[in-house]
Amino acid sequence: MGDHPRDAVVVGSGPNGLAAAVTLAEAGRSVLVVEAAPEPGGGLRTVELLEPGFRHDLCAAVMAMASVSPFLSRHELDLVTPPAALAHPLDDGRALLLERSVEATAEGLGADRRAYERLMRPLVARAVELATDVLGPLRPPRHPLLLARFGALGLLPAARLARMLFSGAEARALFAGVAAHSMLSLHEPVSAAVGLVMLVTAHHGGWPLGRGGAATVAGALVRRLRELGGEIRCGLRVDSVDELPTSGAVLLDLVPRGVLEVAGHRLPGRYRRALARYRYGPGVFKLDWTLEGPIPWRAPECRRAATIHLGGTLEEIAAAEQDVAAGRHPARPFVILVQPTLFDPSRAPAGRHVAWAYCHVPNGSDRDMTEAIEAQIERFAPGFRDLVRRRSALGPRQVELRDANYVGGDINGGRQDLRQLFFRPVVRWTPYVTPDPRLFICSAATPPGGGVHGMCGWHAARAVLRR
Repeated sequence: MGDHPRDAVVVGSGPNGLAAAVTLAEAGRSVLVVEAAPEPGGGLRTVELLEPGFRHDLCAAVMAMASVSPFLSRHELDLVTPPAALAHPLDDGRALLLERSVEATAEGLGADRRAYERLMRPLVARAVELATDVLGPLRPPRHPLLLARFGALGLLPAARLARMLFSGAEARALFAGVAAHSMLSLHEPVSAAVGLVMLVTAHHGGWPLGRGGAATVAGALVRRLRELGGEIRCGLRVDSVDELPTSGAVLLDLVPRGVLEVAGHRLPGRYRRALARYRYGPGVFKLDWTLEGPIPWRAPECRRAATIHLGGTLEEIAAAEQDVAAGRHPARPFVILVQPTLFDPSRAPAGRHVAWAYCHVPNGSDRDMTEAIEAQIERFAPGFRDLVRRRSALGPRQVELRDANYVGGDINGGRQDLRQLFFRPVVRWTPYVTPDPRLFICSAATPPGGGVHGMCGWHAARAVLRR
């Protein structure tokens, strides 16, 4: 891969790799991005998976962090924002709605209305300030009182915090669903932090979708990089960093296993052993469908949101996530479903729809969860199966084959528990740097972890510029 020297070469073009490349290019550095896949984007890819004219997001679909990310919020992204961020149907035929308005959301929570407003108003009012302290490595906070309030609640297990704050089943269920995005047991510390962040982003930005698919978000970042003189080469697998063109810095949008594969020979034994001890979290089992029509939800409120949480009560969701944490497959999994064509008809032929859903499973699982996932949908949308034209089912191993960063199906790039929330992939004050002064890590295996926010790449690029 001989070529003229660059200031930086980025390996991998997921949202973090692109964020690193754009940040360096904006600072006037020459940048080359190398991607193994035929197109850039990593988890931000959209394809006609099952039938011509039906566009499916392969991984990320909902841009929950777009409005609060110091990196993404600066870019002009073509997003579609549903009327409500989330619907959470219940067995009695109702559905809880997570609205943009804190007050409107609280209206649906009965006796917990005031408790929800007291919890969320201060955090939502200072969402951007909170994000500057939360979306990065552990540092002295810029807003210590705000972070202290968040930390006092967020460090708790989600199930405990839900029971502390709320007396009713509705608010507890809503919080359990958003906290389950942590892919942790809801009885585990810091699971509440993810729930609080998800609620803040829903009220602040509304959980939008990329118009036409998540690939359009990657496309916007690629265009920005090229405007700045940066270059992307796809279809080039890197087996060793020694193959790369000469550069002042190499940034790896890779999880520790990938870092060891391509750069282990450049790293001292102690650091290699620390990377090898990095822990991955649960995997996902994902279904995609083409549909004859919209999903027939029993609760009409579900038609106001692109994202649907299927799991009923706090107790049911907590039991499902505890099963996964213990290496078991829940009979009634907690299911996250996205129905983009209700709000973006460009993704399917007129009158037709696409949808996808996933549940959490033990890392590397081979269990087919199709029946369990579709049973959860039928529970709240009787007749769903009658609308299915075609389906795709991917277990954790197939998810990993699509993107090597998803080890065992872990789409968060590593377990995000108390031990690995800030100190990932190893314990270092600046986790993006390695013992080799020219090698940096910019993947979701660095703070702040998984999600489409670009902040891992942004922080890594700033570490490069400081050197």
